[in-house]
Amino acid sequence: MVALFASSDHKAEMEAMAINGLLQANGIPSVIVGPSTIPSLEFQVQVPRHLLDDARRTIEEARASGPDAADEAEQASEGTV
Repeated sequence: MVALFASSDHKAEMEAMAINGLLQANGIPSVIVGPSTIPSLEFQVQVPRHLLDDARRTIEEARASGPDAADEAEQASEGTV
């Protein structure tokens, strides 16, 4: 496993959870590493080394699509579109 995302920012845990969810939804296994009880320490999202490029591409595509695409995808998964 290698780190795809790492941050000790005040919103690091939320970002890590969002990235982890995005990767999981796209079939890329990932884990969050970090102590939620000590928020000043670094959070990481780790993926298998052989999937690192796929994970990066997935995140880049999601950022390029923006929040509207995320809303559409969520609605589609719920069958409301």
